[in-house]
Amino acid sequence: MPRDWDAFYRKAHGPREPAFVVRAFGPLAPPGPVLDLAGGLGRNAHFFLQRGHPVVLVERSREALRGLADTPGLTLQALDLEAPGAERALPPGPFAAILMSYYVNRPLLEALPPLLLPGGLLLVEGFTRKEAARRGRPESPFYWEPLELLTPPPGLSLKAFGEGWMGGWRAFAAYLKP
Repeated sequence: MPRDWDAFYRKAHGPREPAFVVRAFGPLAPPGPVLDLAGGLGRNAHFFLQRGHPVVLVERSREALRGLADTPGLTLQALDLEAPGAERALPPGPFAAILMSYYVNRPLLEALPPLLLPGGLLLVEGFTRKEAARRGRPESPFYWEPLELLTPPPGLSLKAFGEGWMGGWRAFAAYLKP
């Protein structure tokens, strides 16, 4: 789904409400820094900043990053997470929580568990294949398959999962590092 993210964020107006999985399970994150992947305008980052967590927000759009440049407690990293080897350019952690909200990158998801602190959370939310069909994009790889998020990445356990209609067909998962 090629998209001009800079053009998108030029027209966007400020951060929206945090993702459901962040609102529901973010308060359970232990103390420590948070990694927000494809963080856009920082809607999830602001949630954690307000709770005293320093946040590293990774985003490919320079336009989105420019709008967040003066946010206290927020470290910004420009990175195309879909570029080959992007997982090697991520900050080393360890992190109390990692967020992957409305961004699907299966290889990256598998690479995240070593970046978490013990007791840390990996919070994932996004649209499902059913939503892709509803939007006329049945072949797009940027949607979660049915029940896909029930299987945690290696080294993590499933804390919570949900899938269904939430203003669109969505799925979420909260994974815990033992």
